[in-house]
Amino acid sequence: VLKLFKLLHRTRQEVFKNDTKALEAARQKINEEFRNNRHETSEEKINELLKIASDVEVILRTSVIQAVHTDSDKIVLIPRKDLLQDNTPYLDKPTKK
Repeated sequence: VLKLFKLLHRTRQEVFKNDTKALEAARQKINEEFRNNRHETSEEKINELLKIASDVEVILRTSVIQAVHTDSDKIVLIPRKDLLQDNTPYLDKPTKK
């Protein structure tokens, strides 16, 4: 449980780097969820909560991207290296293998 708690906070720090509002909101939410369930004794319920927390960590790490307003009508995306993937070029007529 503690390992997952620390992992969520590390992921939060990486995903929301330089965004103090998002960092604080995520910190409060993570702490609140763990605090609300700290007296849980049912092994089944604990495993379910750990699965949910693990899924949240994966979603944060793989799906969230930062954006910064540069002008009134422009937004600059700031992708992390782990979000970048090789792009397969589009082909009108796929070749047969």
